[in-house]
Amino acid sequence: MELDLDTLLQSSGQEEPALTVLCVDDESNILSALRRLFRSRYQVLTAESGPAGLALLEQQRVDLIISDMRMPGMNGAEFLAQALQRWPEVERILLTGYADIHSTIEAINRARISRYISKPWDDDEMLRIVDEALAVKRLQREQARLHRLVERQNAELKALNASLEDKVRERTAELQQTMGQLNEAHDKLKKSFITSIRVFSNLIEMREGKLAGHARKVADLARQIAQQLELGESDIQDITVASLLHGIGKIGLPDALLAKPYVQMTLEERNTYGKHPAKAQAALMALEQLHTAARLIRSQHERFDGLGFPDRLAGMQIPLGGRILAIANDFESLLAGALTGKPMERHEAIKNIESGRGKRYDPDVVAAFLAVVGRPDEGTAGGEVEVRSKDLQPGMVLTRDLIAAGVLLLARDYMLDARLIEQIRHFEATDGTRLKLYIQAR
Repeated sequence: MELDLDTLLQSSGQEEPALTVLCVDDESNILSALRRLFRSRYQVLTAESGPAGLALLEQQRVDLIISDMRMPGMNGAEFLAQALQRWPEVERILLTGYADIHSTIEAINRARISRYISKPWDDDEMLRIVDEALAVKRLQREQARLHRLVERQNAELKALNASLEDKVRERTAELQQTMGQLNEAHDKLKKSFITSIRVFSNLIEMREGKLAGHARKVADLARQIAQQLELGESDIQDITVASLLHGIGKIGLPDALLAKPYVQMTLEERNTYGKHPAKAQAALMALEQLHTAARLIRSQHERFDGLGFPDRLAGMQIPLGGRILAIANDFESLLAGALTGKPMERHEAIKNIESGRGKRYDPDVVAAFLAVVGRPDEGTAGGEVEVRSKDLQPGMVLTRDLIAAGVLLLARDYMLDARLIEQIRHFEATDGTRLKLYIQAR
């Protein structure tokens, strides 16, 4: 495809330096195996003892540590506990044997490790666990970059104010203009975090082509339900972020399992699938701004009657955002056929949600949901029409998501301009396919 997806998804950024993994083990063959496993993806450092690992940490920045438990002198729990105390931002993973359960518990309590992996390990599982952990580190780096940018701009503003002390009268207008630009830049920075979340959400859904745009629909509906319940802006943002990232824990699931509707899964498959909320929370907890969203994601499959998973919470024990997310996700999944294998009509999906009042769902949240979905869609009150790309004109508004090859190109309610219309036409010409385009009727 030659359509400019980066422009359409509004993503941007600079290429970051390679992430660094420190492997600590007293057996050289283990270190060699880990080096071979990771060298194509990450920068790999090795140390043959805990003290040697601490010395490396003092000299170089490290993003993740993989340490063996049984080492002479300083064992893995002691080494990781010291690493936690001095470098708390570094992810920590413990390698342990099946007989080391007491040592593993010690490492969890003392070093607060994020995961432990039993020897011998499976290479694919090891790579998946490390990739998930370091995906969070990439988000942390982006946050740090934005923070540095704000600090630099603030420093520049202070320097400018100092240099203008003796010229205030003649340069007031210029200073006001500069302040306006800085305020605008600051507002954009505040919005960039949620924009990054939206882009990351789209990337997650690229594994599930038929559900492209699902997370955005869930987020839109969840936000409307939260507004109907008159929640605060901070709570609404946490619910929106949780909705956009609610499927992040599925990254490590097999493709065959992701493609199977929940009602068709075996008991074993459901047990595997049921771990994804807890995995999502573990992946996001390293980023402080996502702590609340991570808790909501963990509770998305809890039931009001206490029969859900993973924690069997009931009633008001379930966070309100989790109760909202459950309804929004299930409703959109019913429409897409992800739960039953067959897409439902809108009125059927609404009845399905309503039938779960007091059992699967919070009655108050169901009432708010019905108030939202029962209102006419103001955005398409005048109807919609299907058009060819050659008939598109600037100012037209999409009434449906624009999806091609499982990728969300443009979201519903997007107003087209000349540049995007040209990109759409170029895409059709080069890809040899016709896009389904629906716009508001005039």
